[in-house]
Amino acid sequence: MDLEEAKEFKERCTQCAAVSWGLTDEGKYYCTSCHNVTERSKEVINTGAIPNTKIQAINRGLKRKRKLERGWDWYVCEGFQHILYQQAEALKTLGVGPELKNEVLHNFWKRYLQKSKQAYCKNPVCRRKVTVLEDNQSHSDWESEPELPSDFSCPSFVESGTESQKPFPISKASQSETASICSGSLDGVEYSLRKEKGIVKMTVPRTLAFCYLSLLWQRETVTLSDLLRFVEEGHIPYINAFQHFPEEMKLYGRDKGIFAIESWPTYEEIYKKMIEIAKFLDLPRFPDITEDCYLHPNILCMKYLMEVNLPDEMNDLTCQVVKMTGVGEVDFLTFDPIAKMAKTVKYDVQAVAVIVVVLKLLFLLDDNLEWSLSNTAEKHNENNKEDRPWFDFRKWYQVMKKSIDEKKQEWEEARAKYLWKSEKPLYHSSIDRAVAFKRREMVVDLQKQFSTLVDSTPTVGRKKPSSFQFNWAEGDAARTCFHGHSLQGILKNKGQSLTTKNSLYWLSTQKFCRSYCKHVTTYEESNFSLSYQFIINLFAFLLRIKTSFLHEEEEDSWILLYIYFSKNASRIYTVVLKVGSLDRQH
Repeated sequence: MDLEEAKEFKERCTQCAAVSWGLTDEGKYYCTSCHNVTERSKEVINTGAIPNTKIQAINRGLKRKRKLERGWDWYVCEGFQHILYQQAEALKTLGVGPELKNEVLHNFWKRYLQKSKQAYCKNPVCRRKVTVLEDNQSHSDWESEPELPSDFSCPSFVESGTESQKPFPISKASQSETASICSGSLDGVEYSLRKEKGIVKMTVPRTLAFCYLSLLWQRETVTLSDLLRFVEEGHIPYINAFQHFPEEMKLYGRDKGIFAIESWPTYEEIYKKMIEIAKFLDLPRFPDITEDCYLHPNILCMKYLMEVNLPDEMNDLTCQVVKMTGVGEVDFLTFDPIAKMAKTVKYDVQAVAVIVVVLKLLFLLDDNLEWSLSNTAEKHNENNKEDRPWFDFRKWYQVMKKSIDEKKQEWEEARAKYLWKSEKPLYHSSIDRAVAFKRREMVVDLQKQFSTLVDSTPTVGRKKPSSFQFNWAEGDAARTCFHGHSLQGILKNKGQSLTTKNSLYWLSTQKFCRSYCKHVTTYEESNFSLSYQFIINLFAFLLRIKTSFLHEEEEDSWILLYIYFSKNASRIYTVVLKVGSLDRQH
């Protein structure tokens, strides 16, 4: 202990108000009058000043350097690059190939920085070129002018002849003693006010659009609904993604409005932003979606049939509908942003819509025929217990109703319990920093005390990511698996082929949308049968989309199918179109 070393500490003791300090063996100040030990510690450079002290003990008591408290000079685009990097790493952890991060997303982001005039141009908006550093990485990769990829196998924007692609880097800026008053970033205020025509402004939801564009280019086995579900489950950073920023990137003031998100991303929102970004970047035609790709409707229909516990035999019918409607054609499925009508297929929604069409072809879903067919299947199964069971729609409905209600309850509880407040507190200015951190500590302490009083059971860890939300196993008495059930009671022989016993199909009552939008009809549940409502709600929850979104896609699929029948002069089905109060039979 050395009293001379503690003379520079002039604060009064909180216990006795004396100003007489000494140093403990661990480098902390203590009052020589009342022996009160404070949390304050002396910054020690020479370890010989404190005898009999280990280096580890001294390091724990040292204060952080002041220049680290002030942080780096950083720009908003660098913050978004950190989020993209973390999201790409999360996707890699989920099993996506490393090429997505190292090549595709890397080059999409470079292209965006150039098109938005934030980097890779003569006069960047940020008033300086963003410095991109990475251990053992050359600067030539990031300083080269981006170009459009010449082929689909290597989506690179780097000039031909430059060195091969390096991994997607984390951007770092040099440390500085200066700090912005209204934001932690240097351009936070300017960025929040910037409204330049023709420029797509980067936001946190658009980071997911970038990720999905990269997944689509690579034709990965992740649909948009899967991506958003992984975000909800916490496997991909989105809400409070700024928590992953380096500690030296101070974030406050206007940065809060840019990086803080207080709502979950929706399918329709990210879908529109994805098309918007693809057009802005002038991306070429994406790689072809062929029959062996996961995003092809034949494969996705098989996946969703397994998901909702429907018979395997229905896959043959969905494949026929896909072929008849043409929704499985390469030109229909492949995304081409530079085409006159740039519109990508909602692959998961399209596949589910095909399944709904097949269900209506088989059961009509009018609250009458499906129950009549169920009675027939129930009688057959009772009298022929050793044979392969016929598919019973009523029994399937009961099993799925129970399962979906349980899953919805879990989902609603998880959303209700979600903590929107970040572990890294946000504050309006650097002056409020101490108050914000103190409040956050109090909130955490209160949460711990409350959870101890309410529930002593340990919190369940995050569940493992999976492409399937429901799992069905043969032999489970509580949850019947219908995958192996037969459609024999629903189909009938007609010559050498099988046709459905049902010969009707219905479309919804046409009502023009009153709002100024592109929707032709509106979806009102009261206008539809209960069984149809259940089917639509089931798949809508599965994909986390609006019921009206799926309903419109189902009607579009049926119209394509009806056009096919008309062109081929086929009268296999009798179609009933309900327009207003007028029924027209074709």
